[in-house]
Amino acid sequence: MDVIRRNNVHVAGRGDRPIMFAHGFGCDQNMWRYVAPAFERDFKVVLFDHVGAGGSDLSAYSREKYSSLQGYADDVVEICRALALTGIVFVGHSVSSVIGILAAASAADLFEALVLIGPSPRYVNDGAYIGGFTESQIEELLKFLDSNHMGWSAAMAPTIIGNPDRPELADELTNSFCRTDPEIAKHFARTTFLSDNRADLARVRARCLVLQCSEDIIAPNSVGEYVHAHLPNSKLVVMKATGHCPNLSAPAETIEAIRAFV
Repeated sequence: MDVIRRNNVHVAGRGDRPIMFAHGFGCDQNMWRYVAPAFERDFKVVLFDHVGAGGSDLSAYSREKYSSLQGYADDVVEICRALALTGIVFVGHSVSSVIGILAAASAADLFEALVLIGPSPRYVNDGAYIGGFTESQIEELLKFLDSNHMGWSAAMAPTIIGNPDRPELADELTNSFCRTDPEIAKHFARTTFLSDNRADLARVRARCLVLQCSEDIIAPNSVGEYVHAHLPNSKLVVMKATGHCPNLSAPAETIEAIRAFV
């Protein structure tokens, strides 16, 4: 099946109930290696790479299709239909949280629950809405990425990952960023950081768990609270984990939170 090859889909586990893990910007399915195996006993575990990341088919990348997060959401739905999955628990990290929201809004029959780790429907502040960044800060971030992909990766990874006492985590994220095709990374960054999907939250009918990390510079507490308040059926859990990548920095706490919800 083309979609399985295109998105480098892997299925494992002994259960019938599907749980699907979706990685964030600049990453791939390897970022779930500390979390996903914990669910293989009870679930059918689905891992994949967004087009342009990891082992996906880079020739399938379309600037037009992926100029919107809906393009990635359409891929998620296509994978689910190709595998004949229903009653899915979708676990999305960072931008994939919003991709999961869009997928669930457009194909409500497929998704039973969403786990949203560090979600942000809009990164730019807008009046009373505090997304964490000013418009000029986002533009500076994108200009830096446009001019120096490697330098941006080395500078941003430690900020995103947090946990300065564990530099090996920042090194891993830096290496992941650097493995991404620079032109695809630049385009995906613009699609991600300039998106505004606040209006899509109300379209979701699946029950949702919002996992908010402490001291997350990318998706601050105000954003997690906003997402929780605007999803029709959600629960907010503030984790002890700091930074933006608890799947790497605090996998045990992440697993525990997901298990308690599903």
